[in-house]
Amino acid sequence: MILLAPVFAWLWVRLGPREPSVPAKFAFGVLFMGLAFLVLRPAGAAAQSGAGVRVSPWWLIASYAVSELGELCLSPVGLSVVTRLAPVRIVGLMMGVWFLSNAFGNKVAGWAAGFFGTMPLVTLFSVVAGVLLIAAVVMFALVTPIRRLMD
Repeated sequence: MILLAPVFAWLWVRLGPREPSVPAKFAFGVLFMGLAFLVLRPAGAAAQSGAGVRVSPWWLIASYAVSELGELCLSPVGLSVVTRLAPVRIVGLMMGVWFLSNAFGNKVAGWAAGFFGTMPLVTLFSVVAGVLLIAAVVMFALVTPIRRLMD
């Protein structure tokens, strides 16, 4: 986060008028998260091969790196858009709602993870990646209508 945040800030400024819209950045964030789970699939297969194969930690590091790209497309942009779109007198309340939505998402993710206790890792990573990639496609399809609503 600390290393890549300045790079992303520079990138958004450098793109100028070609900078992706807020909804597009959100869609890119979800896309990167889906790709991070695709990165983990081979490691999951190796770990559960039953041959006593040790999995390199580089799979996890690579997955975290890709998911961090998604985080940088989502978190700072979300904070910025909340302060920009919320009415001045309730900006603080809307920031609280933003963080509450993150907490709720984490709670739902933890609850859903309880259903995958016996699922093979390859299947788990594939399902999560599939859901995220489908969500990214839907979000990309909604970029233009959401941009119109934001204006």
